[in-house]
Amino acid sequence: LWVLFLLILLGALCSPGQAMSREEKQRLKNQVVEMFDHAYQNYMDHAYPADELMPLTCRGRVRGLEPSRGDIDDALGKFSLTLIDTLDTLVLLNKTTEFEDAVRRVLSDVRLDNDIVVSVFETNIRVLGGLLGGHSMAVMLKEGGQHMQWYQDELLHMAKDLGLRLLPAFNTSSGLPYPRVNLKHGVRGPETRTGTETDTCTACAGTIILEFAALSRFTGDPVFEAHARRALDFLWEKRQRNSNLVGTTINIHSGEWVRRDSGVGAGIDSYYEYLLKAYVLLGDDLFLERFNIHYASIMKYISQPPLLLDVHIHKPLLPARTWMDSLLAFFPGLQVLKGDIRPAIETHEMLYQVTKKHNFLPEAFTTDFRVHWAQHPLRPEFAESTYFLYKATGDPYYLEAGRTIMDNLNRFARVPCGFAAMKDVRTGSHEDRMDSFFLAEMFKYLFLLFAEPDDIPFDVEDYVFTTEAHLLPLSLSMAPHSSPAPSNRTEELDDSNFDWTCPNTHLLFPDPAFPRILREPIRSAVDKSCPRPAPYREPGMGRPPLRAQDFMANNPEHLELLRRMGVSLIHLKDGRVQLVQHATQAVSAVAAEDGVRFMQEMMELSSQQQKEQLPPRAIQIVSHPFFGRVVLTAGPAQFGTDLSKSSTGVRGFVTVAEPYSGCSEIANAEYIQGHIALLQRGQCMFAEKARHIQKAGAIGGIVIDDNEGSSSDTAPLFQMAGDGRSTDDVTLPLLFLFHKEGNILLEALKEYREVEVLLSDKARDRDVQETEEDCLTEATTPTSHEPIGQSQMSTLELGDSAPEEVSPDRDSEKPEEDTDSSSQSVDELLADWQEDLEAFKQMEKDEL
Repeated sequence: LWVLFLLILLGALCSPGQAMSREEKQRLKNQVVEMFDHAYQNYMDHAYPADELMPLTCRGRVRGLEPSRGDIDDALGKFSLTLIDTLDTLVLLNKTTEFEDAVRRVLSDVRLDNDIVVSVFETNIRVLGGLLGGHSMAVMLKEGGQHMQWYQDELLHMAKDLGLRLLPAFNTSSGLPYPRVNLKHGVRGPETRTGTETDTCTACAGTIILEFAALSRFTGDPVFEAHARRALDFLWEKRQRNSNLVGTTINIHSGEWVRRDSGVGAGIDSYYEYLLKAYVLLGDDLFLERFNIHYASIMKYISQPPLLLDVHIHKPLLPARTWMDSLLAFFPGLQVLKGDIRPAIETHEMLYQVTKKHNFLPEAFTTDFRVHWAQHPLRPEFAESTYFLYKATGDPYYLEAGRTIMDNLNRFARVPCGFAAMKDVRTGSHEDRMDSFFLAEMFKYLFLLFAEPDDIPFDVEDYVFTTEAHLLPLSLSMAPHSSPAPSNRTEELDDSNFDWTCPNTHLLFPDPAFPRILREPIRSAVDKSCPRPAPYREPGMGRPPLRAQDFMANNPEHLELLRRMGVSLIHLKDGRVQLVQHATQAVSAVAAEDGVRFMQEMMELSSQQQKEQLPPRAIQIVSHPFFGRVVLTAGPAQFGTDLSKSSTGVRGFVTVAEPYSGCSEIANAEYIQGHIALLQRGQCMFAEKARHIQKAGAIGGIVIDDNEGSSSDTAPLFQMAGDGRSTDDVTLPLLFLFHKEGNILLEALKEYREVEVLLSDKARDRDVQETEEDCLTEATTPTSHEPIGQSQMSTLELGDSAPEEVSPDRDSEKPEEDTDSSSQSVDELLADWQEDLEAFKQMEKDEL
């Protein structure tokens, strides 16, 4: 069994919040406006016309005059970024006079033809989006008849000018844009400091469609929407076809994935957001189809509620890192838009608890909620998801979450000249930085959270929020435009995969307590969230009655002890086991504390074993007609012969043991003697199987997974552990094969009767004559050389599984087809192997 530890420690719960009065909501709404005024007025007084305010030194940040911050400065283009980004926020907060003055300033002061290199992505979402949002608001106010009567689409003309300046970035063979462009000279190569890049992030290329399509619909010029669609089409075609996931970084010329890790946070986040919102804004079913195919894979591989963990696109069951970044905090809000509320509530609660622990979301934090990167640049994504969950559920709990955000901003980030980003959430130190998105997004979502409908000057239901929270009218779907040529669809639209309408929250929440019930198992996951006095313990009861190192998953007494401590054992589809503690289900407060200590020991034991992770082993079929061409990736055992210390390995013919489980004395010992025994996983511990075949005279053993469809292509390395007692008596090598690889060996035995294999730490040189190449009948990707990335989270393997381990819905996961494997050429197999090898090397670099 593999144990995946999510340390969810449930103790006494904080008392649920009461409904917030209208007067209190009004007070908090007014406080949001006051905080906005403090930030905006300080920008205008001390920084304008610079791009950003430096709140610690009370001056503007002008690119070239301040020390370079690397890629962060690519958002700055000497175009008064913060003012443009804030235009539609002014209208939402009922600051119409300030908005009118701001628009006049933009029109008179801002220049777009600066000889400066900017990020295409940041300029699109912040500046182009800001101009379009400002234009939408100006048109809305003008139609109201009281304000902006002088306005003649000037912001739209500026937006088109900027759009034309961004277009040269899309002049690539793939249609993916260069990551940077010179506002004055476009993309001309080294002389303009552009055009030399080869890579871009998926979000950078996939977060264009809303702004560019809106620009096309507003102006009637289809060229912008066509380029954005072409980039999205290319990303869709380059998705990993088996997992339906996309990587983080892609080569804009070749389309090859440079970084193959996949998640919903930095580097990918807004690509998924824009697929769904493009359907909402433009009404094109193609975007919804693509989003839902991606979403199904996200929920299958990445979502482990309440966590969202990056995986490898070619091996989606293999975690790519053991931490999460704060940008994924937008995802619960997107799930609300999708209508999948339950996981949204769970992930948001996890983020809320991390916020309570550290006052803000750290830029990155580990799966046990410790700080990984300590900065917090006043990101608004958590406030965004808080607003959307409140809108979906009406639960006042989210009003309290909003109050927490505001309180922390005022207590820890507020300075005399605005709000300063946190340099380290642990120490409370500041950074001289106030990004434009703080004004563009944070105050929008907080104001909407506490405002009553009559406080808002327009109906927000008539608009879609971009990733920068700019407001684009849904009426654009009806605007005349020239549709580009239809894309080549690779899938038929499957209506059963998604709903065509937004969810009815009354049906989702027949029980008002439903959101609270979902949150309770997570609420105390982060320590110190709900302080409570420790229960009385009798003297000498400082340790749990069951120690982690003694635990065996198939021991009924141990399982009963877990139950008494409130620890439940959940069998996952891939054969791993997840331990979760619900302290409220323990038989007593003392037992609950025992459970806490047991889980902590398990975490420590898992961490230790992860450090001691053994590399994969190889099973090479060396007899006729394979002659060493077929190499099967095998999992090692933590006991028995160490094949890495053997120069020759162990070579012998294979024989199926009777009984196949190997859990009792071997009945066909005369055939097993001197041979390598084949065994099936299940019913007893691995060490017990090894002892039985060793007693029968076997020289080695191979355990084959009984979970149909499992494969080393998609599953993390399986490492067999002992049975909790000394295994020094086991002297033969024991290896583990997943079902797919094991089936290749069984089929070979079935067809040729005598099959000889070599058990070793890696494949040996294959002495094969050119004339014998036609003899290859079965093959699998020779991945035995694959290095295991340091980010692998295979944790603890306790031993073999009990028979009931196989999940009843295992059949819903279709095993990969092996019937055509014989038609694969050796070159194709080696190409596949090389791709996996490069992927693992990249994962190691990323982690380092």
